[in-house]
Amino acid sequence: MPPSDAPAQAGMTWLAFAMLTVVSWGVYGVFLHNGQIQMQDAVHGRYKAFLFVGIAYFLVAVLAPLFMLVSSGADWKYPSGGMAWSLVAGIVGAIGAFGVLLAFGAKGSPSVVMAIVFSGAPVVNAVVSLLMHPPTGGVASIKPGFWLGLVLAAVGGCLVTFFKPAPGKPPIKPVAQVQPLPPQQ
Repeated sequence: MPPSDAPAQAGMTWLAFAMLTVVSWGVYGVFLHNGQIQMQDAVHGRYKAFLFVGIAYFLVAVLAPLFMLVSSGADWKYPSGGMAWSLVAGIVGAIGAFGVLLAFGAKGSPSVVMAIVFSGAPVVNAVVSLLMHPPTGGVASIKPGFWLGLVLAAVGGCLVTFFKPAPGKPPIKPVAQVQPLPPQQ
């Protein structure tokens, strides 16, 4: 590969990881709902499913970075500000995941709940980002396209929620044939 292509290739790696997140979070709600149903416990199934989400978080969010840190020879210095913000991020992420589960338990369908979450979250992210890291020229320097994007995200979530297709009928399970007992002699 010529040296001139190297920056372009390196510059697109973030997009691959972002798409990995899009796909993972895109199936999260449906998979979690299926796990809840498969627990076959109408009262506690959602909490049982979330317990396994926690186990998965441990496997992916603790063991994977631990491996990466050890294998790359990282130092073990953890500034208190970085630890605090990271812990808060983990807490709000887990609260959000738990909120999804509670929404399912309150009879929200995965397609509607996740449409609201994934259209509302970017709006919240944009507002909080502006508050925490204001642009150089202040709010007045923000181009109208940004505000339009926020409105379109919210409208898109509403449209997906209001006009989602009705789910198909569940497959009919065959009924076991009862065989008559042989005559008694």
